[in-house]
Amino acid sequence: MMLLLSLHFWGNGQSSQGKQPSEDRKPCVAGRFYPSNPSELKNELAGYFANAKPKTVKNVLAIVTPHAGYVYSGQVAASAFNQIDPDKKYERIFIIGSSHRAHFEGASIYNIGNYVSPLGTVKVDTELAKKLIASSKVFTFNKDADIYEHSLEVQLPFLQYKMKTSFTIVPIIIGTQSKTTIAKISEALKPYFNDKNLFVISSDFSHYPAYKSAVAVDKATADAILLNSPEAFLDVLEKNDEKQIPNLQTSICGWTSMLTILNITKDLPGIEIIPVDYKNSGDASIGDKNQVVGYWAMAITQSAGEETGFNLSDEDKKTLLRIARHTIDKYINQGIVPEIDATGFSETLKTPAGAFVTLHEYGDLRGCIGTFKPDKPLYLVVQEMAISSATKDYRFSKVTSSEIKKIDIEISVLTPMKKISSINEIKLGKHGIYLKKGMNTGTFLPQVATETGWNLEEFLGHCARDKAGIGWEGWKEAEIFIYEALVFEEGEFE
Repeated sequence: MMLLLSLHFWGNGQSSQGKQPSEDRKPCVAGRFYPSNPSELKNELAGYFANAKPKTVKNVLAIVTPHAGYVYSGQVAASAFNQIDPDKKYERIFIIGSSHRAHFEGASIYNIGNYVSPLGTVKVDTELAKKLIASSKVFTFNKDADIYEHSLEVQLPFLQYKMKTSFTIVPIIIGTQSKTTIAKISEALKPYFNDKNLFVISSDFSHYPAYKSAVAVDKATADAILLNSPEAFLDVLEKNDEKQIPNLQTSICGWTSMLTILNITKDLPGIEIIPVDYKNSGDASIGDKNQVVGYWAMAITQSAGEETGFNLSDEDKKTLLRIARHTIDKYINQGIVPEIDATGFSETLKTPAGAFVTLHEYGDLRGCIGTFKPDKPLYLVVQEMAISSATKDYRFSKVTSSEIKKIDIEISVLTPMKKISSINEIKLGKHGIYLKKGMNTGTFLPQVATETGWNLEEFLGHCARDKAGIGWEGWKEAEIFIYEALVFEEGEFE
């Protein structure tokens, strides 16, 4: 798979974690990628922000933004930076980019000084940089990674122009292509992914196909990213490569940076990745439509359960999972439904709500049944659906006593359904769908789209044909409802 540009120059950068003299990192692409004159740079930025997409996303924890020459990608970048809160005092802004010139294992964090741009000096949290380097082998300081790298540098003027408060950055350049190493980088950074900090993911998208091909490839890549699934993301890169599109050298040059943030967000509740703006270099006044580079602006946000009406604590989740497992064990082995003592239960567990219980055996589906009717307390709904999933899913035989220990339990707590008038209201990975045509009904939970990597038409088609029994295009004549789910499983608490 061609994931990296052929113009990358791989070197053997020497890492150094010993004591270094203080040295600020000077601009290397000022005057080429963007103006080096401060007044000219400010005027150019003002124009980009004036024409960019306005703020539409709340509680932004991360943005995805391009790193090309401003004349090509400046407006899309401004659309991304428009989504952040300029008045917020972030503890740190993590800027993550993939190396274009130096190949090395792990990621380099600049820890010997600050970053400088034509608009002034940007403070680097060198103490945290040193702490991360000391605590994990995946981090180092590699001067060769920073000295000629543009992917972080070009983000600074946007931050300096946009932010009304002072800020401190943690500049990280990823030099590895190892998915295992990237997973370790993500794990080390995950504790810092919260509403106190901001993550800026620097990446352009497709490189060098013709205009129409770029639009198609970039949409496919973006659709996979919106699923918040590392697997779906890597899968679409493989599929794009297999199409052998003329002149396509990469679907996304910062794929390692994108994979890093997806690894961080994939299991977090309430995460939504929102597309904000798209253009490619062919849209620029000086752009050549025969060979273009694609640019996406995206925002990553996290809800706190406001939309679901539920704010399940970890203890609530553990309680529901214990109820499901204990109930299955007693019902299969003794034929009884155990009584539940609700003393000490939270009000959320006593609130009527719909829920699905899903059983997996060695990763394969073993049963899944649920209800949308909020006519019983949540803990009783979970107990009832646990029995049904183990014994009444027509697709499978009943769970046997010997299987119980092999089964993993997943619970999805549902929001009330909402009828929609357009399928454009469906957000893959966020919304489940419920189709109704006459007496025929079928549903897919939100996570089905994430797990399968289906696009919207496939999501609807499979539900219509395989679940509702109304044919692949039956959804076009059916009533369509959407809902959301708060999903958790036993593996989270082992």
